[in-house]
Amino acid sequence: MPLLEIKSAKITKKGQIAIPKHIRDIEGFKEGSKIAILAFDNRIELRPMNQVDERLFTALATEKILAKDWNSKEDEKAWKNL
Repeated sequence: MPLLEIKSAKITKKGQIAIPKHIRDIEGFKEGSKIAILAFDNRIELRPMNQVDERLFTALATEKILAKDWNSKEDEKAWKNL
């Protein structure tokens, strides 16, 4: 994907940034849009969730969501003596 534009932003005390409107328009980010934040050794990428490879969804899931499927009484019994 070619570079379309470079903009800068300030990080707030809470670690927040504002994505400039022009960039939001290019990428189709709207208020309330879910995005994925991908951290690499040399860069950070913000991607719309619909552009994230399905293989990465588990990494995005929270422990609470994963626990719904994995923390059952049957699982506790099966793992108890290991």
